[in-house]
Amino acid sequence: MQKLTAIIPTGNEIHNIEAVIASVKFADEILIVDSFSTDGTYEKAKELATKVIRREYQYSASQKNWAIPQAAHEWVLLVDADERVTPELEKEIKETISNPTNNIAYWIGRNNHFMGERVKYSGWRNDKVIRLFKRDLCKYEDKQVHAEIITNGKVGSLKNKLYHNTYTTFDAYVEKMNRYALWQAKDYDKKTGKLTTYHFIIKPFWGFFKHYILQSGFRDGVVGLTIGYLQGYVIFMRYVKLWLLRKNRQ
Repeated sequence: MQKLTAIIPTGNEIHNIEAVIASVKFADEILIVDSFSTDGTYEKAKELATKVIRREYQYSASQKNWAIPQAAHEWVLLVDADERVTPELEKEIKETISNPTNNIAYWIGRNNHFMGERVKYSGWRNDKVIRLFKRDLCKYEDKQVHAEIITNGKVGSLKNKLYHNTYTTFDAYVEKMNRYALWQAKDYDKKTGKLTTYHFIIKPFWGFFKHYILQSGFRDGVVGLTIGYLQGYVIFMRYVKLWLLRKNRQ
């Protein structure tokens, strides 16, 4: 059977670290890349993981691209701290890497949860990410946020999904969205012209409308309404932060 390295990026994830490591205990190597946590994550990871490395956090893609070449094995499973590998997905991953094909990477869907509820619509229904891949043939695109794996070959799909719960508290989630807005502003700077009413009013409204109406967020109740509102809010804040960035006031 092909050997597997599970990579888990962490940054103050003491509330997640034990459970996420337990969910990838089938991997031959568990590699934690920690961004100098101060809440005990690093110490707990040292107890449970095969190897723990540390690096100052810049942005997600940079951190992951630094960690990937340090995996001991050719096949890599990258799992965020707020995700869990289910027993069904574990079985499929083992079978996949034990029966080689021409694929060098695999899409994995995610069952998303928010505010204590399973999100079935709201634009999150078909969420998927490339997380199982060959170490030397894949890397993340150089983006501040929402970067995806760039592959040098064929990509397949797994049937089973990751469990994903990014929510801890509402205030923490809004704070996270504010960070994302700043990172997006940096990504959008080069490809965005003069900022106008279109960026500050129409695009945020469209973000809400798309998630809440077109992608049936209303069927998720209060959770769907919240997601739609936050999507519009993040778009608005992206351009506010871009405006501030261009005026050197950020």
